[in-house]
This record gives sequence, structure tokens and C-alpha cells, in this order.
Amino acid sequence: MSFDRRFRPFRLAGAMALIACGTLLAACQVHPLYSDTNEVQQSLGAIAYSDATTRVEQEVRNKLIFLTGGGAGEPAKADYEVDIKVTTKRIGVLLERASDTPMAGRVTVSADYTLRRASDGTVLKAGHRSAVALVDYPDQEFAKIRTIRDAENRAADELAELIRADLAMALGR
Repeated sequence: MSFDRRFRPFRLAGAMALIACGTLLAACQVHPLYSDTNEVQQSLGAIAYSDATTRVEQEVRNKLIFLTGGGAGEPAKADYEVDIKVTTKRIGVLLERASDTPMAGRVTVSADYTLRRASDGTVLKAGHRSAVALVDYPDQEFAKIRTIRDAENRAADELAELIRADLAMALGR
């Protein structure tokens, strides 16, 4: 009996297993968990945001309008409304022993938000998110103020992206 005849059943079984795996994998679909389908992007573009009361809240609001509307601005007639309340906290860390002044700090921007359907006021999502930006304080006072503002802007941008992801998840259900 030759070598080829003895292993013919194994080659046939291997070919059948390969065909079965190929058929199984052809049925699978791979896509991101929170992908932006056209329907979700249209829903995000139909969101109106509450008016801002602080500079940092305005930064978060502007970034959210850009992220959800794709640069088109807020819609004339919104299907959804988001009420946002943003707070900012600055903490000095790494104190200099001689003068007891901070050499570095942490800026935390937090937001409480509520997503409502405009037609009936039903709450679809409510949440709390926060973002942190680290800063090194320079010796000059104006530079220190500008550094804090830049940190607030960085944290506001990150916070808006987190909230946008939550809104997309809520509207994608």
C-alpha cells in the first residue's frame, strides 16, 4: 500500500474542514462596537444643546456641536435636547517647600448631562463624565493663567468626546 493511499482519507477530511471553516467565517461580520451608522449620525446631528453659562461650558458645548453635527452647527428643529452642566476644579500638587506654592497642578472638568427626546421629554440617557488635564505652573503669572486655560480647553475637548460617545451609544440602541 502506497503512502498516498493511506493518507487520502486525511486529505479529504482536511479539505472538508477547510471548506467548513471558510463557510463559517464568511457568515461573520466584523465592525466597531460603537460604529457610526448613517442613522446614528443623523440622530446625533439632530441634537440641540442647552446654553452655556461659563467659558469652559461653552468650550464643551462648541466641541459637542462640532462632533455631533459634523461642522454644520445646531439643527433648526431638533429631535433631541441635551442639558449640560459643566464644573471646573483646579488643584495644585507638588508644592514647593520654601514658598508653599504649587509647581504643578491638575485641572478637572466634569459634566452632568441629560439626553431627552424633544417631542415628549422622555429621558433617554443621563450621565456624569469628567476629564483631567495636568499642568506645570511657570513662574510668570500671565503664563500660569494661560497654562490653566489651555489645560481647561484640553480637558473640555476630551470631555466632549466622551459625552459624544455616550450619546452615540444611547441613540444607536
